Amino acid sequence: MSASSKQCQKEQIAAYLDGELDAESMTAFEQHLCDCSFCGTELNAQERLIMHLDSALKVTPNLPLPHNFTRIIAARAESDLSGLRDRSEHRRALRLCLILAGASFTLIGASAGKGLLFSGRTLAQKVFGIFGLLWTALHDTAVGLAAIARVIGGGLVPESHFAGLAALLLALAVVLLSLLIGRYHQHNEMRLFE
Repeated sequence: MSASSKQCQKEQIAAYLDGELDAESMTAFEQHLCDCSFCGTELNAQERLIMHLDSALKVTPNLPLPHNFTRIIAARAESDLSGLRDRSEHRRALRLCLILAGASFTLIGASAGKGLLFSGRTLAQKVFGIFGLLWTALHDTAVGLAAIARVIGGGLVPESHFAGLAALLLALAVVLLSLLIGRYHQHNEMRLFE
């Protein structure tokens, strides 16, 4: 007899003992019991177990509980947890939680690492793009101011070597003067509101 048919018949043993088989299935199972010694032995073992359980439950009276049973259980449970209230236990629990949290973040980081690297690379490209744009704008402004200074300086003093430098210093002075005037007005406005 193969193991799969024994296992199949073993499930029918419980149904047979519980009286859950219909008449046709019961007849087929009883016929199988005549042919299969394994199922017959298993049926006898389960019948003996049921009889022992029935006799044990009938013979043993209800166990009397002490009148302070719940208090005894609570006291024992409290004394069993006394080690958890110790400072060293708290430190051990905290260390364990930190180790588990670190391991969790490491595993999450490892699984999401590719996405984070991609996001970081994209953010870096955007930041470098903005700085590149600012640098280009400042460079182009300086080149434009230098060209304007050369044209203005060349018209005023045609053969001077320092005309471009003078024009650049003049433009810088104009920008600084406008910034000073703006700060002066802001300072005066603040004094009016005080």
